[in-house]
Amino acid sequence: MPLAFKASQHLDLPVRRQAQNLPAYLRQDDRLIAALLDGQQLTRIGPGRYRYLVTKLQVFQLQVTPVVILETEHQDESIVMRAVDCELEGLGVVDDFKLTLEAILNATPTGLVGDASLAVQVSQPALLRLIPRRLIESTGESILSGILIGIKARVGQQLLSDFHRWCSSIESAKKTTEKTAAVQGSRA
Repeated sequence: MPLAFKASQHLDLPVRRQAQNLPAYLRQDDRLIAALLDGQQLTRIGPGRYRYLVTKLQVFQLQVTPVVILETEHQDESIVMRAVDCELEGLGVVDDFKLTLEAILNATPTGLVGDASLAVQVSQPALLRLIPRRLIESTGESILSGILIGIKARVGQQLLSDFHRWCSSIESAKKTTEKTAAVQGSRA
């Protein structure tokens, strides 16, 4: 019987300035994913597809590095991010490793609301056979919770900062376009 770990997090983040721009910002996949995850561990592999090298995890004496393929999908005023494939570096061949991730981030008139769930199923490696199953599972759940809490913190800090930079660049581009149009209009 495989080991199973799961964790979830809820986000309710008020955005006091320019919340009306959140739906457009959520469509900026590359910016958004880079703000949510560590950009040095992220590689874009196609439109709405990313390879993410999760920080090395240590469970007792076992070190593993999950490599996850993520896809994004847009729905109205939200973005959904899912893990569509995953492998473990550091465990050798593991045939029954399964990671599921689904995160949704919704733009509301007052900010961002989201939910994320992360789950792992894997057979118990030989190195950990002497450790009680429940101890391994509670440790695994703690690690998954830590990953989600880290992402939640990035949303509250890095994503929000990037959102405000993006809004400023949009405003700046809009003013430049208006000036150019006014100059061209006065020449006509």
